Amino acid sequence: MTQSDAVMPRVSGADLDKGTGDVAEPKAGRGPSGWFGSQSPRMTALGNLFRTTAFRLTLVYLTVFALFAASLLAYFAFNTRRLITEQITRTVNAEITGLAEQYNTGGIRRLVFVVDARARRPGSSLYLVTTFNGEGLAGNVGSLTEGVMSSPGWTETVYRRLDDPEGTEHHALVRVFQLPGGYRLLVGRDLEERERLYDIVVSAGQWSIALVIVLGLAGGFFVARRVLRRIDAMTETSRIIMAGDLSGRLPVARTDDELDRLAINLNVMLDRIEALMRGFKEVSDNIAHDLKTPLTRLRNRAEEALRTGHDEAGYRTALESTIEESDELIRTFNALLMIARAESGGASTYMAEFDAADIVRGIGELYDPVADDKGIALTVEAAEPVPLNGNRELVTQALANLVDNAIKYAGQVRDGAETKSATIVVIVKNEGDQVLLTVADNGLGIAEADRGRVVERFVRLEASRSEPGSGLGLSLVSAVAHQHGGVLRLEDNEPGLRAVLALPRAGRKPPPPAV
Repeated sequence: MTQSDAVMPRVSGADLDKGTGDVAEPKAGRGPSGWFGSQSPRMTALGNLFRTTAFRLTLVYLTVFALFAASLLAYFAFNTRRLITEQITRTVNAEITGLAEQYNTGGIRRLVFVVDARARRPGSSLYLVTTFNGEGLAGNVGSLTEGVMSSPGWTETVYRRLDDPEGTEHHALVRVFQLPGGYRLLVGRDLEERERLYDIVVSAGQWSIALVIVLGLAGGFFVARRVLRRIDAMTETSRIIMAGDLSGRLPVARTDDELDRLAINLNVMLDRIEALMRGFKEVSDNIAHDLKTPLTRLRNRAEEALRTGHDEAGYRTALESTIEESDELIRTFNALLMIARAESGGASTYMAEFDAADIVRGIGELYDPVADDKGIALTVEAAEPVPLNGNRELVTQALANLVDNAIKYAGQVRDGAETKSATIVVIVKNEGDQVLLTVADNGLGIAEADRGRVVERFVRLEASRSEPGSGLGLSLVSAVAHQHGGVLRLEDNEPGLRAVLALPRAGRKPPPPAV
C-alpha cells in the first residue's frame, strides 16, 4: 500500500461552511416589504397602521426576540459543533493510545495488522501508518494535504479514501502520532456528520427566525389594526363632543384592558363635565330669573325714595330697606359661591379630621335662642365624640342650613283637631362606615314627589313662598355631601321631615364623588 503525496488544495475554514449560507435565503418579494411595498389604494391606511404605537412596540419586541432567538440558536449550533469535535478528539486519543500499546507489544507487524483490520470496517474512521519517509504501510487514506504527516498533532485537512475515485475530496479531523523507530500513525474522523448536523441546526434556526418574523409581523398587524379601530372610534366620539354634543361617550369593549379603563374614566369625566355644564346653565338661568326681581325691586325703592322723599327720616327708611335687600342678595351670592366651591372640589384641600359631635353641640347652642323665640323645642343628641374626616366649615354650614330650614318651616303644626308645639331633634351617630347627621322635625314635611326637586338651585315649594330665602339651602347641603363622597337623604318623619346627611367616617378614604 502506498500513499499518494499529490499536493491537494488547502481548504479554508470559511470554505468548510460553504453550502449553508443559502439555506434560508428568502425569495424576492416574499418578505414584509414584498407584501406591502407595492402601491395600492390601502396605502394610506397601512401607513397610518404602521405609525401606531402598538405596531411599533410589536416591531421592537419582535426585533429583540429575533435577536435573542438568533443568539440562542448560534450558541446552540456552536456548542453542538464543539461537542462533536470533543467527542472525536477523545475517541481518536483513545484509539492512538491503544494502537501505540499494540506497537509497543508486537512491533510494526502487529500494528499494521490491527490498523488494516480496522481500516476495512465501514464508517467514518480514518487510519494510516507510514514509514519515516512517508511510504504507506496500512490504512484507508488514499491522499492527504501535503505536509500533514510530517507535522505531529491535530490537523483539520482534506483527504481522499483509497476506494474513492480521483478528485474526490472529504474533510477530516486527524491526529498524527510519531512512533518509536520513525514510524508515523494517523488516526482521524470524517467531519461530514458534524457538518451535516451543523447545517441542520443552522437551517432550522434560519427557518425558525423567518417564521417568528412573519408571525410577529402578522400579529403586530392584527393587534395594531384592532387597537387602531378602537382609537379611531374614540377619536370620532371626541370630535362629536368637541362639536358641542356633550352626550357622546367613548365606546367600551368590555375587555377590561387599558383602553377600556381609559374609556371608562374619560366617560366618568365627561359625565361630570356634562353635569357641571348643565348646572352652570341652570344657575345662569336661575340667576337671570330669580335675581332680576330683587334687583328691580331694589332699583324701584331707590327711585321712589328720590321721587317722594322730602326729609331725613324718609331717606333713612329707604336706605335701610335698600341695605336689607342688598344683604339678602349678598347672602344669595355667598351661597352660590359656596355651592360652586363644594361642587368644584376646591374644598378637598382643607379636609381634616374633627369631632362632628362638637359641631352639632355648637349648632344647638347657636339656634336654641331662635327656636325658643318661635316656640320650638330644639333637642341635640351628641353625647359621645364622633370623628369625621372632611371640611369643617362646609359641614357646619350644611348642618346649619338643615336646622335653619327646620326652624323656618316647622312652626306650629296641626294634628287633627289638636295643635302641638313643633319639635326639632338634631342627632349625630356612627353607623357602619358612615357618620349620620340627622335633623328631624314634626312639621308639614316635603311630599315624596318633591324631594328630588328641592335640592336643585332656587327651587322653592308653595308652602315656603311666604318665608324669606333663596332656595339654595338644600342645594348647598347636597353639594357638600357630594364633595365628601356622601349623600343627602330626605325621609318622612311621620309627621314632618327627616334630613339625613351621611358622610364617610374618619380614617376611611372618601370615594370619588358620584356624578
